[in-house]
Amino acid sequence: MQLQTGALVARGARGATTSSKLSLPRCSQYLRAAPLDVRISHTRALYHTTQRKCSAWAAAVSVAGNIVSNAVSRAKGDMPTIDPLRIVAKEMKFLTGNIRKLLGSGHPSLDRAAKYYTQAEGKHVRPLIVLLMSRATALCPKAPQRREATLQASAAIDSSLSPLSILSDYNPSAGTPAEHNDSTTDPDILPSQRRLAEITELIHTASLLHDDVIDHSVSRRGSPSANLEFGNKMAVLAGDFLLGRASVALARLRHAEVVELLATVIANLVEGEFMQLKNTARDEKNPRWSEETLTYYLQKTYLKTASLISKSCRAAALLGGADAPTVEAAYLYGKNLGLAFQLVDDMLDYTRSERELGKPAGADLELGLATAPLLFAWKTMPELGALVGRKFAGEGDVARARDLVMQSDGIEQTRALAQEYIERAIAAISPFPDSEAKDGLIEMAVKTLKRNK
Repeated sequence: MQLQTGALVARGARGATTSSKLSLPRCSQYLRAAPLDVRISHTRALYHTTQRKCSAWAAAVSVAGNIVSNAVSRAKGDMPTIDPLRIVAKEMKFLTGNIRKLLGSGHPSLDRAAKYYTQAEGKHVRPLIVLLMSRATALCPKAPQRREATLQASAAIDSSLSPLSILSDYNPSAGTPAEHNDSTTDPDILPSQRRLAEITELIHTASLLHDDVIDHSVSRRGSPSANLEFGNKMAVLAGDFLLGRASVALARLRHAEVVELLATVIANLVEGEFMQLKNTARDEKNPRWSEETLTYYLQKTYLKTASLISKSCRAAALLGGADAPTVEAAYLYGKNLGLAFQLVDDMLDYTRSERELGKPAGADLELGLATAPLLFAWKTMPELGALVGRKFAGEGDVARARDLVMQSDGIEQTRALAQEYIERAIAAISPFPDSEAKDGLIEMAVKTLKRNK
């Protein structure tokens, strides 16, 4: 994969993308983009640009342009906002309780550690996106060949495949089946899709437990981190336990492609963590800025953050029996949203205080990590190379690096790139039928750019 700089990177904040500059694709081949196309270029260069005319597609492009234009206006505060949580509030109401039931253990210490991060009021962004995508794709065309797998996935999500006497032979507790009140849940969201939302949160929470150990974190969501509360060993084991419970719940969906997708996510999280151990592919002592450096960062970002969002969105569409273009659109929405989410997160590490973030500000530099704002600053400030090479370990390196980033346009460039990915996410789902859930997905994208913690 080659990184191509283009108009987006050059224009900075002053030239941030607007609806008038949006160039959408002219044929539906944009739904079949490469699995990880993170080239930094104008949207016109990213997508298929043949001159083939199609009145239906021209209409679709016009609709997509209007959607993005409205989203940009909403981000600027010119339009009333939508509350995505309200759209799937009934489903979200049961989320934490069901997750805690899936995590039950007969060992009291493990039970406390495994459920520790479910006690704080988290944002639950990933399951919220899965539920919105499930409801939005319910109105999309279906693939008849997926009907059987869809029925099986929802038929017995709490039924074991192996005899219970084998599964819980010497295990004090194999977990209490979660329950859903079908009289109050949305009929457009299948039981398998609700369980997928819970599995997604389990995988994410497991990654937080492991990340906090790796990063020596002391706080999470405004409370002591699990590694501080229970010790590193207990925190790691609790994360492993969450992944084990998630794997069991995933297997009981009885949908081979969804199992493959989410199992790959777990591997991606580990691969991304290994990539994060070094700031450049060669990890040289005195590196020079290159496009490959930014490519490496974006690849790592996809694996650590966007993989879970993109593949769970794809899985939601599969579980609903959607046709191939819808499945691909769901994936592209999640991929681009995930990349934008992390870019904004990296930007906030420079612009927000510890009190606002609920975790230490400037933590990335302290951990030796060169993220997007610094990588953009490095292009015009070569002196950052030596700091990157020694991972900001020298005396005064962190303060010096931060000052250089703040003097540059690195934060503005990061914001512009995040907005580009948000526009791609919104464009991907533009063919979906109009619905509250689709509006909720668009609002989730808008909120990603506007968030401050």
